[in-house]
Amino acid sequence: MAGRESGRTDMEDNRIDITIDAAAAGKRMDAALAQLMPDMSRSFIQKLIEKGDVLVNGCQCSKKDKATEGAKVSVMLPEPELLDVEPENIPLDIVHEDEHVLVVNKPAGMVVHPAPGNYSGTLVNALMYHCGENLSAINGVIRPGIVHRIDKDTSGLLMVAKSDTAHAGLSSQLKDHSLTRKYQAIVYNNIKEDEGTVDAPIGRDPANRMRNAVIYQNSRNAVTHYRVLERFGELTLIEAVLETGRTHQIRVHMSYIKHPLLGDSLYGPQKKNKLGASRQMLHAGTLGFVHPVSGEYLEFTCQPPEDFMKVLGRLRERK
Repeated sequence: MAGRESGRTDMEDNRIDITIDAAAAGKRMDAALAQLMPDMSRSFIQKLIEKGDVLVNGCQCSKKDKATEGAKVSVMLPEPELLDVEPENIPLDIVHEDEHVLVVNKPAGMVVHPAPGNYSGTLVNALMYHCGENLSAINGVIRPGIVHRIDKDTSGLLMVAKSDTAHAGLSSQLKDHSLTRKYQAIVYNNIKEDEGTVDAPIGRDPANRMRNAVIYQNSRNAVTHYRVLERFGELTLIEAVLETGRTHQIRVHMSYIKHPLLGDSLYGPQKKNKLGASRQMLHAGTLGFVHPVSGEYLEFTCQPPEDFMKVLGRLRERK
């Protein structure tokens, strides 16, 4: 790969170090990094490359250069901006709303809050338009009202705090693991047992800071319970229940036990599947919590979206 040596040593606090794996090798550099850093848009990565903020084995690269397995990539992120997050008139699927709490059914493809490469079109932009000033300020201007998150390409239920009192109460339930959070997922391979538990700590993958892994140093405990809902031979529909809430927890745990999620290019097979799954088949279908003001237990359920149900339909047709 052509390039000139760069002597940049600044911005180390904002540097992401990645090792190109076999799945990303052979792709254009911008495509490979977009695969390895799914929370960043490809256009944002292209701009970083054009600015010289992406180094491959110490050399600047172009977006058209091919990624090679084992190459060491350093991505220099810009200094955090003082963002003026703008309200945007984006439709919301509201499942419940009262003076203190809002529950929304987030579509796949929507980022929860602004971050590098995704400063607009997020759930926060939509919430600011819908709620105005009536959002908890505990998490600051970037994440008003956001108590917990689900991944960009995961669909399903999220609770939002409209007051600081509600935020404190919901956060407390997150910490003591008293929330009800059930997901549906389609995973590779046949799970022989009817149910099981993965109890394995999760931390940053040393080879790729955008990805997590089961590791036993610099990690946090993580527990996922699962049960089989339907078997399709080479694939299985499961319900996963979170006891803890680590980033990418279900995706990491199921990959760890050799049952990665269908469509998950970060933790599962890179080849295109024949079922039309263009994202990880993961849906947050049930959310339950004690209302932080009234004390009433509330539980909500929503069906998976159309793309998930189409894949499921194709699997059932093949049985």
